[in-house]
Amino acid sequence: MTSSIAAATKRGRGGSSQRRFAYLIAAPAMILFLLVIAYPLVQALAYGLTDASLLTDGGEFIGLSGIAVLLSDPGFWRVVGQTLVFVAGATGGSFVLALAMAMALNTRIRAVSVWRSALLVPWLLPGVVVSFLWAWIFNTNYGLLNGVIAWFGGTGDINWLDSQTFAMVAVIMAKVWTTFPWMAVLLLAALQGVPEEVHDAAAVDGAKGWQKQWHVILPQIKPAIALTLLLEAIWGFQHFEIPYVMTGGGPVGSTTTLSVELYQAAFERFDLGEAGSIGIVWTALMSLLVICYLIYTSRQEREAKR
Repeated sequence: MTSSIAAATKRGRGGSSQRRFAYLIAAPAMILFLLVIAYPLVQALAYGLTDASLLTDGGEFIGLSGIAVLLSDPGFWRVVGQTLVFVAGATGGSFVLALAMAMALNTRIRAVSVWRSALLVPWLLPGVVVSFLWAWIFNTNYGLLNGVIAWFGGTGDINWLDSQTFAMVAVIMAKVWTTFPWMAVLLLAALQGVPEEVHDAAAVDGAKGWQKQWHVILPQIKPAIALTLLLEAIWGFQHFEIPYVMTGGGPVGSTTTLSVELYQAAFERFDLGEAGSIGIVWTALMSLLVICYLIYTSRQEREAKR
């Protein structure tokens, strides 16, 4: 009896020691998170409840009035719509290219290691560099695209970035080019994780080519696809460099996204209250994405248990 109590006491002390050690290891990361991410985030969102400005000291508490004014502004909803177009176009385009590239690299092609290494080059370039590169491609006077059009006998003087339609297309293309490599890496890892038994069963059933990929392989990597789309959509909502550097949000605000609008509100109009209100609505929209993903994953888990 006494020995059992002693053993239990020893196990309890050992568990407490392990928990203290775990807390000690996690403490620096938690402190850094609170100081660098959590506190600045809460402070920035708190500005949305005030009329603070960079031109004046302090700022009075106005509650949800700033958010109400923002939500009643048709111009703001235009920016939200343009953000959704940017996110949907960039995410969809990146996913299609990434999936095609992942499927190609998952086969026995020559120099596959070289292709896999080259795939990462667009992703490794800084966002500002990518923005200037694509701004040069679409430049009216000396851009690559107009040069190619002129070489084939066209006019070669199209103002791509001055067109409200083509400017958004150009920005989306630049975002797709810099984004699809990391998505391809994740999807390639998921494809390589599909068991050989699945491939063998598909071969026995006579599934070949795209029929095999669509009906057999892709259902096996649905969780990876959902996670990849979620992460890219969130990063698309947050993306700032390409729209701002390539077009500055123009022409006539046609490529202004929430990130650009927030920056302009804070550092061009010097209105911290408006910027904070935009940040609150922005956070709520991204939270909806996460909620949709959680609902999807919980539904998939229930189906897997049946």
